[in-house]
Amino acid sequence: MMDLILQIGVVWLISIVVGFPLYATMGLAAFAFAMLGGFTPSIVPQKLLHGVNSFPIVAAPIFILMGNILTAARINDKIVAFATALVGWVRGGYAHASIVASMIFSGMVGSAVADAAGVGAIEIKSMRRVGYRPETAAAITAAAATIGPIIPPSLPFVIYGVAADVSIGRLFLGGFVPGLLMGVSLMVMVAFIAKRQGFGRMPFLGMREIWRTFVDGIWALFAPVLLLAGMFSGIFTPTEAAAVAALYSLFLGFVVYRTLEWKMLPGILVETVETTGLVLALVMAAGALGWCMSISRVPQTITPMIVHAIESPVVFLLVCNAVLLVVGCFMELLAAMLILIPIMVPAAISFGVDPVHFGVMMTINLIIGTIHPPIGVVLFITSRIADISFEAMSKAILPWLVPLLCVLLLVTLWPPLTLWLPGVFMGR
Repeated sequence: MMDLILQIGVVWLISIVVGFPLYATMGLAAFAFAMLGGFTPSIVPQKLLHGVNSFPIVAAPIFILMGNILTAARINDKIVAFATALVGWVRGGYAHASIVASMIFSGMVGSAVADAAGVGAIEIKSMRRVGYRPETAAAITAAAATIGPIIPPSLPFVIYGVAADVSIGRLFLGGFVPGLLMGVSLMVMVAFIAKRQGFGRMPFLGMREIWRTFVDGIWALFAPVLLLAGMFSGIFTPTEAAAVAALYSLFLGFVVYRTLEWKMLPGILVETVETTGLVLALVMAAGALGWCMSISRVPQTITPMIVHAIESPVVFLLVCNAVLLVVGCFMELLAAMLILIPIMVPAAISFGVDPVHFGVMMTINLIIGTIHPPIGVVLFITSRIADISFEAMSKAILPWLVPLLCVLLLVTLWPPLTLWLPGVFMGR
């Protein structure tokens, strides 16, 4: 059976190199496995459906819908205005404001791509207006966007929780402190280089302006508080929180700020369906491929080999970091997660690593890949927004990887950073 899975794996990798969509290659590999292994081909559609036959997965399309509504309603304008009034007066204030805005926005949409596209245009325009180099403004925005999937809510945490059978609520709580640390580390980087590169600042407009922008954006700023308070007080589950968040975003757009129009809804829904279709196709195909691995006892075979070869949990985590960082540079986050979870998570548990800790570490690794050359999808988005070449963007982002990698190393080596908050709110 292992020989069969290896043969299928070779065919799968070749089809990826040829250029087939990843979900299609995974599904075809599952069909090939069933045919060559003597199984009834009809079992593959069953496994495809089983991959999405989960209540928590319902949260994924609703969180995607919420992000699209907030972006279309221009709620990000309020967030950026408040962040700029709050920290824009210090040296490098516009860069600091970009990071603070991303931290707030990440508590609403949970996606690096949505963060970069949602607040990126405003942030880059503001920084360029006061003299920041285009590539520097774009690099800061891209680096700050990585906070999106770490501070809850988070689409990757939903997918990881479903695939690894881990509490999504614990994952949300586990990502909160690392997400804040990522933001703080980037702000330290800004402070370090602000004077050398001549970053400007805006005049301090006083507490009255901070209060005005806070009141103007209070309904938007209240969204993360509403989500977290509802989830962790037990009023609603993380899945139900997605529906609450989507309704709240509609309330903001139509009633509070009146920036949404009914004619905009069809476009929002179409974009949501397109994104959801891609995500669920990956989840379904990965579920079928995971069944192939399970029936072939791949995790059961590879896990003891890893444990025997490495022995030390710390070395195992560092090796995982190296592998995930490389994979994240070449593969889309959710696809990489769905492929690697069946292999890595059982090995992590064998080493005594908490699956919540490993899930947060895995997500940070793969999200850093979205801003790392040669393929990082967030780099493409921010380079287009800033109207610079991808090559210039790739060079500009490199210094900003340093603080993020430092946080990753800290999260890897000190599990309480991710496990303390879940322990406080949800027990051991």
